[in-house]
Amino acid sequence: PKQIKDIKEFLEIARRKDAKSARVKKNADSVKFKVRCSRYLYTLVVKDKSKANKLRQSLPPGKLNLGFCII
Repeated sequence: PKQIKDIKEFLEIARRKDAKSARVKKNADSVKFKVRCSRYLYTLVVKDKSKANKLRQSLPPGKLNLGFCII
């Protein structure tokens, strides 16, 4: 697994062809976005709830249908 710190870089990874699914995991203090690609599971941790909501809306819809879950 790899942790990504930059939101723009994470969105580029989520739009790649080998990105199979995206998951959103909500915790009490943060929201984790996970994208499964062919080689790695990329993770982005966002502590701001409004940024997390905007990021969730900007994820590619085709990827979310395959493996979207809120835990």
